[in-house]
Amino acid sequence: MVNEPVSWQENSVVGGRTYRRAALRTHLVHVKEPIVDVLQTYVSPVFEPGDFLVLSEKFVAITQGRVIHRSLVRPGLLARLLVKGVTKLKDDVGFSDPAKMQVAIMRAGWARMAIAMVGGSITRLFGRHGDFYRIAGNRVSEIDGFNPHTVRPFNEFAMLGPEDPPRDAQAIEDATGWPVVIVDANNINVEVLGASSGVRVPLVDVRLAVLDNPLGQGEEQTPIVLMRPVAAP
Repeated sequence: MVNEPVSWQENSVVGGRTYRRAALRTHLVHVKEPIVDVLQTYVSPVFEPGDFLVLSEKFVAITQGRVIHRSLVRPGLLARLLVKGVTKLKDDVGFSDPAKMQVAIMRAGWARMAIAMVGGSITRLFGRHGDFYRIAGNRVSEIDGFNPHTVRPFNEFAMLGPEDPPRDAQAIEDATGWPVVIVDANNINVEVLGASSGVRVPLVDVRLAVLDNPLGQGEEQTPIVLMRPVAAP
């Protein structure tokens, strides 16, 4: 068991509730390491009735083995063309890396990605953003990785996202009794991908409660956030 004291972060108040939040630091989780074993190690000493967990989608994807090493990706002409229209972010390469864009093409197919490029470019002229990823579909927007700021060795991997986030969250709750929300979080936005049935607060509130990304974006190794809702004063 891990007996380190919990480091509580600043509370978040959303929807009439105060959420106490603790980002739990773990060891460097390995590819296909059983996620329930990891959670039992770090969550068991601190979990109380009424709590729920917010898990990073990258954490879930790594334990499922849904990763691709950079050495296996060869960016093609379409990938190199698509990245020319991608906005580069300060703390995340996003899809500005041709290798990461090639992984997206591998997921969605070159024809659909080409259509997404054309459609997204047109609607962007009218002030709409995000249509590229909506048209591409195939959960392309969940692909992460090839980020130099990520803890090694995962800075050299692309991550495809969990297999089935709602199902995966429920499987974890069934095995542990702990309600779970899986999120795709970065320093720009947070998206709830799936939640188990035991989560008793609105998912829109959960998103807002972690919008500052307490999971971290670099080498924090805090892929688990313990959420403790309490009545707001």
